[in-house]
Amino acid sequence: MEAFGRLLDVMDDLREKCPWDSKQTNESLRANTIEETYELSDAIVKNDNENIKKELGDLLLHVVFYAKIGSEKKAFDIADVCDALCKKLIYRHPHIYGNVHADTSQKVEQNWEQLKLKEKGGNKTVLEGVPSSLPSVIKAYRIQDKARNVGFDWEERSQVWDKVQEEMNELKVEIDKMDADRMEAEFGDFFFSMINAARLYKINPDNALERTNHKFIRRFNYLESQTIDKGKSLKEMTLAEMDKIWDEAKAKEKNNE
Repeated sequence: MEAFGRLLDVMDDLREKCPWDSKQTNESLRANTIEETYELSDAIVKNDNENIKKELGDLLLHVVFYAKIGSEKKAFDIADVCDALCKKLIYRHPHIYGNVHADTSQKVEQNWEQLKLKEKGGNKTVLEGVPSSLPSVIKAYRIQDKARNVGFDWEERSQVWDKVQEEMNELKVEIDKMDADRMEAEFGDFFFSMINAARLYKINPDNALERTNHKFIRRFNYLESQTIDKGKSLKEMTLAEMDKIWDEAKAKEKNNE
């Protein structure tokens, strides 16, 4: 509490005395807030505790900043933010603060979504709470997860593979026709079904894709460095030559596992 109070005092000083901080608005901070969120996400993916701590601090600064601006407008302050959050958490955890029984995380999630729909000023529809600005992969996962919480889901998760195959077949038909608009539409359906499969098998698709991104970067960097060491450029090499070095990178990673 002492540390948090010190942070609030520092925020007051910066808002009053710093030329940059004093002129910031909700709108001017928004893009930076998004950037800080992604930086925290990157630190989490890398399991970098030191940077997780740092990025959490950066994100907390933005929370305090928005609350300070709110207090200047006499709209709300940091205490209102904390009180509203506590009230929401208590309301949405009746299995802790009430007499509702929920002994699995899935049951907790289902209760959470139902309670959100009942809240005054809360979501009017199941999917209303999915932010439109979310990245597409995360948005698809959240849409499917929210639908699941009200019972709209496969009876058996293995059934999803028939849907994946169906969407792949429809995509192949449009690829054969080379209809750009239809190919994009069907690829979206296929991608959506794969994200659904990931959800059903407890795989976070965004984490999985980011893991592959990092793997590709490592291997491509190895390919590029080995090429430079040989006094060549990638453009001068054949695909077969590049594949050979690529396989070396894969082998090195496997040996280090």
